[in-house]
Amino acid sequence: MKVAVLSFAHVHAAAYLGLLRDMPGVEVVGTDPDGVAAALAAPGEIRGRAFADRHGVGYVDTYEEAFAWGPDAVVVCSENARHRPLVERAAAHRVDVLCEKPLATTAADGEAMVAACRAAGVRLAVAFPVRFSPAYAAVKRAVAAGATGCVLTVSGANNGHMPTRARRWFADPALAGGGALMDHTVHIADLLDDLFAARAVRVYAQTNNLLYADEVAAETAGLVTVEYDNGTVATIDCSWSHPRSHPAWGGLEMTLVGEHATLEMDAFDQKVHGHSERHGRPLELSFGVDLDSRMLRAFLFGPGPDGMDLADGEGGLRTLRIVEAGYESARRGTAVAVAGG
Repeated sequence: MKVAVLSFAHVHAAAYLGLLRDMPGVEVVGTDPDGVAAALAAPGEIRGRAFADRHGVGYVDTYEEAFAWGPDAVVVCSENARHRPLVERAAAHRVDVLCEKPLATTAADGEAMVAACRAAGVRLAVAFPVRFSPAYAAVKRAVAAGATGCVLTVSGANNGHMPTRARRWFADPALAGGGALMDHTVHIADLLDDLFAARAVRVYAQTNNLLYADEVAAETAGLVTVEYDNGTVATIDCSWSHPRSHPAWGGLEMTLVGEHATLEMDAFDQKVHGHSERHGRPLELSFGVDLDSRMLRAFLFGPGPDGMDLADGEGGLRTLRIVEAGYESARRGTAVAVAGG
């Protein structure tokens, strides 16, 4: 199987290149035509051929060459605002595509991407690796079995480091579509989209830039409340709030309160915690499963033994509409209906 990684803009591109490189039966090439200009604009960031060489994968200079190579599938890792043209190009070549989250920066672009892939008969999947967490799988089984009864409320937090320390475009609204609300709301919204036979109908959100105001203009913290048509109310903390000293890049926690039981999950806490005397800081050693690996395998070869599959384009569009409603709510100061909810 031949897989092309289109752009190295996203921080997850490195992990995908390494996993695909080491996957039996898979050939991988990368291309990053915008990488040279991006690296010049953000000194210290490695892009383009140098990035591919660092990760031991083949490289071509243009997207045209990548598609001429004849990939069976592509992974889109460009800046959020550049997802649409790459997905539409994949659809035109009738190649299945895994697109980094969020699906796009506007629902209009997301709708066009879904329509293009549907018309071409190709698969459009969205990169939400937390679906493949054993912790989430346990929550999903319990809810499906009725152990919780009706889920009344959900409290979720998706926090992390300032991503601009790795890729500065994450806080550029023109390329990212926003800041922390755009970056971190979608993971928990996707889990709830998968968990419930329900749709989001109303969103209330507040954002601020009290964290790292001296570094970026985009919002670095947000709290989003989502009402679903089954009566569930969810709150999502979507902040870039981890300090530089925090040992982990990010985390995702969720508590579900039901009629009969309360469930708690931490998607990334399969770790041994300690302190490094040599470096004088906290230390975490992970022993958990690699969620990116599980996600890529499900995309290329189908769902694993637990049956978990990726979000499709329609699912990615539903989470994007929640984000759009969140930004509109933050601007207005009132609750906003979700389009299509």
